[in-house]
Amino acid sequence: MSRIAILYCKRIQDHSCIACAKCYKGIAEKNGEFARYDDDIELVAMSDCGDCPGLVVPRVKLLREVVGNLERPIETLHLGTCMKLAMETAECPIDFDTLKIVLEKNFGINVVLGTHSY
Repeated sequence: MSRIAILYCKRIQDHSCIACAKCYKGIAEKNGEFARYDDDIELVAMSDCGDCPGLVVPRVKLLREVVGNLERPIETLHLGTCMKLAMETAECPIDFDTLKIVLEKNFGINVVLGTHSY
């Protein structure tokens, strides 16, 4: 079983999708970036990015502490399609390539940009 967490954009999430319904559908259908998983997907946690100007690292640190205490470790962190959209069109200050290196180095998790393709 692949254990994942998803971060969504705090500013635009409910403007591009309500209640992360597209991510839940994407997981069920293994659509978009979820197609990479051969086994079942367990959504361990879902949270916003921490808001601008890019508070992702402290958010992931807190998220890892919480899921660790619950004995539900995260293997892969997906930055939601809404975050990808924010980076492309809404002047999000996150540089994905740099953030990916920081998160993978500091937290030992895989980081993927995007979730579903809807």
